[in-house]
Amino acid sequence: MNATLERTLQLTQLSGKAVNDLSSSFHDLPKTKHADGQYRLRRYSIVKVRDTGIVHLAAREFVQSDDINTFQGNVSRSFEVIEDDVINSQGMFEMCRVFRDANHLSAEHEIEIHQMRIATSEDETQVAPEGVHQDGFQHIAVIGIDRHNIEGGDFLVYREKNAQPFLSMALQQGEVAILADNQLWHNARPIKAVKKDHQGYMDVFVLTAKGAVV
Repeated sequence: MNATLERTLQLTQLSGKAVNDLSSSFHDLPKTKHADGQYRLRRYSIVKVRDTGIVHLAAREFVQSDDINTFQGNVSRSFEVIEDDVINSQGMFEMCRVFRDANHLSAEHEIEIHQMRIATSEDETQVAPEGVHQDGFQHIAVIGIDRHNIEGGDFLVYREKNAQPFLSMALQQGEVAILADNQLWHNARPIKAVKKDHQGYMDVFVLTAKGAVV
């Protein structure tokens, strides 16, 4: 990996205990009425990460402009917040500190957390229906928590939107990909169930943050 990529892409790993703390909380994620809400089950919270623990901020809607998100741009989306026992777990604290420290964020930076299960449908399921995209932040991380009865779902990273991906990896339990969202582009391959008569899924956290405290 060259020096430029070292500054814009980092790969690391959560502890097995952190994964265990977080994994069971994916089993009751709610569906939503949004365009992807039947197969991308989600909770969404905003936090600050202090050395003494996580501060859970008030809930608010999530919206992206349509020049960033051509799939659901300019749509205010509401999600149930991540449950308190998950927010207050040691696994969440570890994950958020890894993200905070890797990006040199302060204790006043807001970190937005999407907890998602992407479930297989009868045919191919789009993990990232936005296509190759950025999310409008400076920092983003995708953390793999679990994969069950699926093929595909590889996380893809691009130097330019119309280039070929230079990174393709199926994030396994606890694997963390952190990238500069304003410099690189990302996407994910669709997933299919391996056993067609059983639902498959992939569980991930997506963390984002702006570059400066507002």
